[in-house]
Amino acid sequence: MADETLFLLLHSEMVAGLYRAAEQGEGENGRCTTKLESMGFRVGQGLIERFTKDTARFKDELDIMKFICKDFWTTVFKKQIDNLRTNHQGIYVLQDNKFRLLTQMSAGKQYLEHAPKYLAFTCGLIRGGLSNLGIKSIVTAEVSSMPACKFQVMIQKM
Repeated sequence: MADETLFLLLHSEMVAGLYRAAEQGEGENGRCTTKLESMGFRVGQGLIERFTKDTARFKDELDIMKFICKDFWTTVFKKQIDNLRTNHQGIYVLQDNKFRLLTQMSAGKQYLEHAPKYLAFTCGLIRGGLSNLGIKSIVTAEVSSMPACKFQVMIQKM
C-alpha cells in the first residue's frame, strides 16, 4: 500500500514539476509530454526485463499483449486492464475503467483537458515494455470520462 502511494505521489510531482518548469519559461508543453513519455519508456523497459526473466517465451504479439494487460498492469497498477480489444491487424485498445493515475482528479469535465499530461508516462511505460519484448509500437491515450481511459497500441511492422 505504501509503495502505491509513493508511486502516485511521485508521478503527480513529476507531471507538476515538468509543467511548472515549462510555465516559467524553461521548456514548452509539448516537450513536457515527450519527456514524460521518455521517462515512462525507460521505466517500462526495466520493469519488463525484471518481470519476464523467469517466464517462457511468448508465442505471438497477442500473447504479449495479454501479459501486458494481466501481469504487467497488475504489478504496476494493482489491477488488470478491464478490456482488451484488437482488430487482428496490429491495433490493440486497452481500456481501464478506473485508472489509478486519474482517480485522484475530480470526475468533473473541467479536469478532462488536464488528463492527457497524466497519461504520457503510462504511454511510455507500455511502449518501453513492448520494445523490450521486440515489438515496435506507437501508444496513444484518450479520456472521454474520468477516471476511465483507453490506450491505443499500434504495432509497427519491422
